[in-house]
Amino acid sequence: MQDQEQRTLLGQFIRARRERIAPDVATGRRRTPGLRREELAARAGIGTTWCAWIEQGREVSASPEALARLAVALALTPAERAYLFELAGRRDPDAPRSEPGPEAPASLRAMVEALSHPAYGLDGAWNACCWNGAAARLFDGWLGEGRQKNLLRYVFTEPSARVLIPDWEDRAVRLLAEFRADFGRSLGDPRTRALIDRLRDESDVFARAWNAQAVIAREGGVRTFAHPEDGLLAFAQHTFSPADRPDYKLVALIPA
Repeated sequence: MQDQEQRTLLGQFIRARRERIAPDVATGRRRTPGLRREELAARAGIGTTWCAWIEQGREVSASPEALARLAVALALTPAERAYLFELAGRRDPDAPRSEPGPEAPASLRAMVEALSHPAYGLDGAWNACCWNGAAARLFDGWLGEGRQKNLLRYVFTEPSARVLIPDWEDRAVRLLAEFRADFGRSLGDPRTRALIDRLRDESDVFARAWNAQAVIAREGGVRTFAHPEDGLLAFAQHTFSPADRPDYKLVALIPA
């Protein structure tokens, strides 16, 4: 069952994805970017009225089959497809959903402690739930004693993050797009809702990026840092989720 917030978010997301797709045939000047609603409806084999209603956040019944066709028509990535199904309140047979739990699993803590390079664990709201000494040294402004431990709040509001991360804005925006892939699975978590509302007030960059509706999967790659004491550092980032608790993440940074 969807609530109004989910319906509104779903409509905003579908419209944003529709407007990024180029039409099959150029038709001269157009009032709106991307596909028209009737063009998307034709691609997905759904009614134009149904497409308009769902974008308007109205209460409509969407079957998993119709959502799957819509996901294909919008050329969604796996992360975007999962977000679509979560907002629609439907289960994608190819992406079974796991229920979040209240505490970090012991396996996550054990892995973080066993690693000598920077490593930390994130819960469903992207709060740091455990970390090792190497991570605390690298991210002193985030994981230091007495610090606020939410990763998004650190990146978007802590001045030291802009110094530590050389390409700060690009990486901050990417981080938020990765977070949004998880957000669709945690709409019922009041911590997540409160976090987003607070960050929209505290950071103009966050507010703009949130409204852009970007969704991507969390991927690895080289991450550079300008540490105030250790100088320029480069790590290959790897992210894992425990099989028994997929709502948590282990992030390990291996020297590149």
